[in-house]
Amino acid sequence: MTRLTVAQALVRFLAVQYTERDGMRQRLVSATWGIFGHGNVAGIGQALVEYADDATHAMPYHQGRNEQAMVHAAVGYARQSNRLSAHAVTTSIGPGATNLVTGAALATINHLPVLLLPGDTFATRPADPVLQQLEVPYAGDVSVNDCLRPVSRYFDRITRPEALIPAALAAMRVLADPVETGAVTLALPQDVQAEAYDWPEEFFRERTWTVRRQRPDTGELDAAVRAIRASVRPLIVAGGGVKYSGAEDALRTLAERARIPVASTQAGKGVLPYDHSCDVGGIGHTGTATADALAAASDLVIGVGTRYTDFTTASGTLFPEGVRFVNLNIAGFDAHKLGALPLVADAREGLTALTEALDGHRTDNLSWTFSKDAWQERVDAAYAVRDEDARPTQSQLLGVLDTLVDEDDILINAAGSLPGDLHKLWRTRSSDQYHVEYGYSCMGYEIPAAIGVALAAPGRPVWALVGDGTYLMNPTEIVTAVQEGLPLKVVILQNHGYASIGGLSESVGAERYGTAYRFRAADGSFTGAPLPVDLAANAASLGMRVLTARTVRDLREALAEARTSTVPTCVYVETETADTVSGAPPAQAWWDVPVAETSTRASAVKAREEYDRHVTARRRHL
Repeated sequence: MTRLTVAQALVRFLAVQYTERDGMRQRLVSATWGIFGHGNVAGIGQALVEYADDATHAMPYHQGRNEQAMVHAAVGYARQSNRLSAHAVTTSIGPGATNLVTGAALATINHLPVLLLPGDTFATRPADPVLQQLEVPYAGDVSVNDCLRPVSRYFDRITRPEALIPAALAAMRVLADPVETGAVTLALPQDVQAEAYDWPEEFFRERTWTVRRQRPDTGELDAAVRAIRASVRPLIVAGGGVKYSGAEDALRTLAERARIPVASTQAGKGVLPYDHSCDVGGIGHTGTATADALAAASDLVIGVGTRYTDFTTASGTLFPEGVRFVNLNIAGFDAHKLGALPLVADAREGLTALTEALDGHRTDNLSWTFSKDAWQERVDAAYAVRDEDARPTQSQLLGVLDTLVDEDDILINAAGSLPGDLHKLWRTRSSDQYHVEYGYSCMGYEIPAAIGVALAAPGRPVWALVGDGTYLMNPTEIVTAVQEGLPLKVVILQNHGYASIGGLSESVGAERYGTAYRFRAADGSFTGAPLPVDLAANAASLGMRVLTARTVRDLREALAEARTSTVPTCVYVETETADTVSGAPPAQAWWDVPVAETSTRASAVKAREEYDRHVTARRRHL
């Protein structure tokens, strides 16, 4: 038996947990992010110090500035690590704990592992209430940490020391499970964290959690093969599960041998390089005309590792009446969507089995070749620069960056108009280059996530592309990047407002109301001069090296300089609106955002007429 506090025991336990897949072994929880307060400083904080010099049980520590951002950094690390390694996040009680909720939701929605260790109010209740305690008249055992229950894949509150043993083991199981993984929360009352207990030595032995590769059921495989052989116009829709499985080569082999085009979701983009003959680009509302036309004409859709969000299905309007689905997914819940023939298996194992069972089968469909070439011409047009001394558009910025990067570069984005432009336009060179978080599309994700990615992929150029709205949401982790010496490249696009939502607002009859960053005019509207906010100065004040680009020529030089910089570097650029010069192609498919059914304003009435026209095309695939 070993006498330790609960916090010490947890840190020591975490230090010897490993995952293994395909013979590769790594620590399951490789570091902890933390902001300390009265709810965790004497518990987890002290435990991290206790083992700081212990080669076996040391837990590397990263100092964050915002609790939500720490979760985003941990998620970025987990995604870049293909979910095989994760970070923990510790906070105090009260606001520190509730700040975790948004990050936890993002992790769980995207099936990415993160261990949350929020402090909690006293289990023994020596004083009641204590500072930051939420009092609930009808239940004495509720705290603010209960907000984390619906956004966690596993939740437990450790009210006695011995309860840590089963809870910690359950937490590791969920973190390492490709089906169940997401945010895992162990709420730690501040008194219990510091309480001593005699722990069995067996609790601290090394454990290896095997990340399983489930093979397909024979009956499900046979049904899927029959459906593929019977199809004339099949289409593969590749999601993030292909990447997390490391199934890119297996997908390429199936696509080439069976001659099936591959469209990708936001999470799946990059599973094939953009210039591969079978790659037809992004699918859905933010997809390419090539992929969406193939989807609309398909008779069989083979989904691999995708959740089929409304952006992918164009809110149920993209795929034709009578189309069939075969869904290969590690999660039975997702495999059964859209009335599909389910193929519940690891993506790599399932794709390999399909290729072998199809035994030389090839479709005669090569209709996408010319359409793909035509789309690349549209990309060229969006990237084209007519005047090097003009202010760049957002598309031109992507075009300039396109000329500078190679397969080592990693691009991170999450919100605004950039996800749509990137999904349609970006020419992905490697499977992990495209890191767009679009499951939760959380503003403020990019900069902290870039830190996590840089920690998981040292030496590679990491770009965080952010609009002014996103930047203002969460710039504080720039300080962390400076502190850690991580040479992030943060590109700030200033367009004076919520440009993406402004465009959506206009399209649904809301007239861009409340979306511009401008002074109030005499009539009370936000239509005055742009606000005198200097984001470049702000980034510099947080420790970044800042390069300002006023023209395309400046931008080309600044991005090239940033790429080779060895310190955190910001490129600040004010972009031109796309209605005056080249811009990205419009949406190629619909997205359902309900419009006011009655209105006295002409813009809303017109938008409702357009909405009613689109909604009639919605289908339920049963």
